[in-house]
Amino acid sequence: MLRILCVMLLTAVLPVHATTLLIFGDSLSAGYQLPVQQSWPALLQQYWQQQHPDLQLINASVSGETTQGGAQRLPSLLTQHKPDWVLIELGANDGLRGLPPTSTRANLQQMIAACQASGARVILTQIRLPPNYGRRYLQLFEPLFGQLASEHQIPLLPFFMEAVIPHPELLLPDELHPNAAGQQRILDQVREPLTRWLTPQAKPEAANGV
Repeated sequence: MLRILCVMLLTAVLPVHATTLLIFGDSLSAGYQLPVQQSWPALLQQYWQQQHPDLQLINASVSGETTQGGAQRLPSLLTQHKPDWVLIELGANDGLRGLPPTSTRANLQQMIAACQASGARVILTQIRLPPNYGRRYLQLFEPLFGQLASEHQIPLLPFFMEAVIPHPELLLPDELHPNAAGQQRILDQVREPLTRWLTPQAKPEAANGV
């Protein structure tokens, strides 16, 4: 996949008491092959601007990103943007390339630690792979996200592509990435839990999905 840097601050000036979410993902969150404004993070920011102006979003997702690349790139973004929350949506490209799950776990662990050291709270996204990657690999890969969420007591966002992949009309011709309608479907899934977790009164329960 093309490595397209998609780092966008979706508002020019943040309110004084804004809560900022940094979305740190791969092509699934970068709006792959779509105008930026059609990506689910941009749609979420549009919703927040209307309904929750105290919530702001920075999308630093990169198409093709692996957890190794993310671990190298994240510290400078934490210093630059100083987010209150970070949504980590990485691991799919590790799995698609058959990289060792132990390495994926170590990289995610490093990113979680970096976020927490900076004062940011973390939301981890569950990643799932097609069944043709083999039972043994899936048994090692897929549970690690829930394990990390439980160990670090952080919220776990369910894999948002599960409601998209079964519907070809929601996918690009590559049958891997969401089209504009698929992006809207993702928004419908993530809007409520992310809004709830980021509001000041929210007390998210760790590792329990939504």
